[in-house]
Amino acid sequence: MTAEVMAQEETQAAEVVVAVEPLKEEKVAEENVKPRESSVEASKPKMVEKSSSYKEESNYLSDLKEFERKALSELKSKLEEAILGNTLFEPKKEALLENEEKKNEGEEKEEEEEKKVDVEENDVSLWGVPLLPSKGAEGVDVVLLKFLRAREFKVNDAFEMLKKTLKWRKESKIDSAVDEDFGSDLASAAYMNGVDHEGHPVCYNIFGAFESEELYQKTFGTEEKRSEFLRWRCQLMEKGIQKLNLKPGGVSSLLQINDLKNSPGPSKLRVATKQTLAMLQDNYPEMVAKNIFINVPFWYYALNALLSPFLTQRTKSKFVVARPNKVTETLTKYIPIEEIPLHYGGFKRENDSEFSSQDGAVSELILKAGSTATIEVPALEVGNSLCWDLTVLGWEVSYKEEFVPTDEGSYTVIVQKGKKMGSQEWPLRNTFMNSEPGKVVLTIENTSNKKKRVLYRYKTIKSSF
Repeated sequence: MTAEVMAQEETQAAEVVVAVEPLKEEKVAEENVKPRESSVEASKPKMVEKSSSYKEESNYLSDLKEFERKALSELKSKLEEAILGNTLFEPKKEALLENEEKKNEGEEKEEEEEKKVDVEENDVSLWGVPLLPSKGAEGVDVVLLKFLRAREFKVNDAFEMLKKTLKWRKESKIDSAVDEDFGSDLASAAYMNGVDHEGHPVCYNIFGAFESEELYQKTFGTEEKRSEFLRWRCQLMEKGIQKLNLKPGGVSSLLQINDLKNSPGPSKLRVATKQTLAMLQDNYPEMVAKNIFINVPFWYYALNALLSPFLTQRTKSKFVVARPNKVTETLTKYIPIEEIPLHYGGFKRENDSEFSSQDGAVSELILKAGSTATIEVPALEVGNSLCWDLTVLGWEVSYKEEFVPTDEGSYTVIVQKGKKMGSQEWPLRNTFMNSEPGKVVLTIENTSNKKKRVLYRYKTIKSSF
């Protein structure tokens, strides 16, 4: 479950509120959709353009503003001095001073301890990146810029934040949390699945998992259990960070999807959410590119009022909110439809044996209000199987599937009878094996007064005989 949870500015009260540029309207195949009927040849599909609605800020020195480069240089100087002077971890500095006052108890032993500390502090790293600037690690600028951006390029504030993060990680032994076994109870509460248009790994946080009173009590029933939950959440974050490329030009943050469907109310989640929020905001700066909240219930806005004071403006600017009827539409702005799980209106199925990531891009057409369009999937070789996925965002259309033989003397085969599709329909998948040359025709009739986005893909599975 995400830490940067459930906070939103007052202006974000619409069904879908996005703190980014609106998605550019797709014009794919619109010119081929006539007021009544048209045909879209699937053999020459127009591909879905990925959303350019948000990008990570550049980590290249040449792209930074002058004051940003200056702040980065000052932070690196402070960090270099602190590491080489063994002052990065203040408790250790105090311990060394105490040891110096006890020289009569064994100076040789003290020198060995100091050397050991020197080596340990010089090897300070964060998320696999050595932090001693003079070592020239490729990712050090990327890591330090995260702390600077989180503190609006105020060098002293960023340095204090970095020190506190390193101290917290050391005292809590966060690096070892990655390999710890927390059991399977929380596996359904949060997981990594796929990437977005920009390559950010996507983390799904399922608040509805805690609708179960048994799991809720096992997770949040006591302070000790809440502490274990926080450690498990750190583990998930660390595993997500392992998928990142903390180098200039690399993908260096995650996309968070927070599903609030069937979530317990704010009275139950307030304490745990506040603790998680504080932990992740303080120790994982700029690790989330966007925080998308879906299936948002009415009480979300009440919790927002409670938690908003604990969020920075920069954190809140990354929030996107979608009501239940806008989930798929919102997700497709950020994630390819083939990477969105089926239950969220996407094409991604577990253990899919028919489509893979190598099967090509998804195509799209815009269907005007009151129009009918047909998608033609060629089936020229006999004995092969055709497989296709199709969805209409918001549905409320009439839909049918037919096989039309090339031979005009043959009969048209009804693959799926015409039916009216409701607004909550899942994506369709179907297959057909042809016994003669022809084409599969998918017909979509938009009887609504709104234009519709139709997303589809298909493939031919060669016969093994």
